[in-house]
Amino acid sequence: MGYFYAHLFSAEPEISAMFPADMHTQRQRLYAALRQIAAMPPEMVSGTADDDDGLTAYLSALGRAHRKFGVRKDHYPAVRSALRVTADRFTPPGKDAGNQDWEAAVDRAAEIMIAAAEEDAAHAPAWWTAEVTGHQLRTPQVAVLTVQPSEPFPYLAGQHLSVQTPRWPRLWRNYSIANAPRPDGSLTLHVRAIAGGLVSTTLVHHLRTGDILLLGRAEGQMTADTESQRPVLCLAGGTGLAPLKAIAEAVTGTRQRRDIVLYHGARTESELYDLPALRQMELDFPWLQVIPATSQERAGGTRHGAIPLLAAHADWKDREVYVSGPDQMIVETVAALRALGVPAGLLHYDLPDEPLP
Repeated sequence: MGYFYAHLFSAEPEISAMFPADMHTQRQRLYAALRQIAAMPPEMVSGTADDDDGLTAYLSALGRAHRKFGVRKDHYPAVRSALRVTADRFTPPGKDAGNQDWEAAVDRAAEIMIAAAEEDAAHAPAWWTAEVTGHQLRTPQVAVLTVQPSEPFPYLAGQHLSVQTPRWPRLWRNYSIANAPRPDGSLTLHVRAIAGGLVSTTLVHHLRTGDILLLGRAEGQMTADTESQRPVLCLAGGTGLAPLKAIAEAVTGTRQRRDIVLYHGARTESELYDLPALRQMELDFPWLQVIPATSQERAGGTRHGAIPLLAAHADWKDREVYVSGPDQMIVETVAALRALGVPAGLLHYDLPDEPLP
């Protein structure tokens, strides 16, 4: 990946200006995407069969997301050329890099991404500007932000968006929206400062009311099913509470009074940063039950244990189940629920690189 980007930026300096100085995450993401594209079924490459694995949706989302970087249709040939040069450089002796099916797959992927980007450009900007109207430091490392987009920002409860700060141009990071759509269009984000995280640290410790952020379009498949009549179970770890709080808001806002149980897990009681607001939601909606949990200490009024363990004892039968939190927590919780027999159709969660292996 280092060789690929070095060649690309040397051949097309304009493209290098779209990327941040720290390319580690970008290299990982491109490599993961290329693995998925290289495994594209021949029938999909030729256009003779539909996509059953969600690859088209994944590539379409990539095409739309790349708009915020300034990627245009005429940039794709340079990327293809750099991939070809990289393949020539690293293909083992005795093999012909030019006879690889991946080239046709890359071309097909580019077609899908370009079409999605062009369709999106017809009705949405590449990014939105938003003013910070609220900043609450709930713990030394967690802040709750309220921002007001300058234009209507379309999204569904449970989705996430990408954020760029003026302090770190071209560096985008994803954060979940912590509320269902509001009449005034404002958005709430829950942000934890990660050690070494440039954007998260800025948002938590350096952001002030009146500052301007850039927002990328909303993405994510874990959205509130407001048409279902089933009761709901939400299992949140840390700031993974944000999308599940939005989903709970959306469900409670319907005419149906569907029973909702929301677990919020943290290591210690002091890290249950949104508990007062959740308790207020319980008062406003008596059919909502909030269960706080701590994994590293026993605290009054909380359950003891990590979310994957508590999930096995939760009332999940015949419920829509939503899971959000750190990636490993999601993986472990979903595995535990599947082992118990929770139907796949009732399990809702997002992982950053889905549908990647």
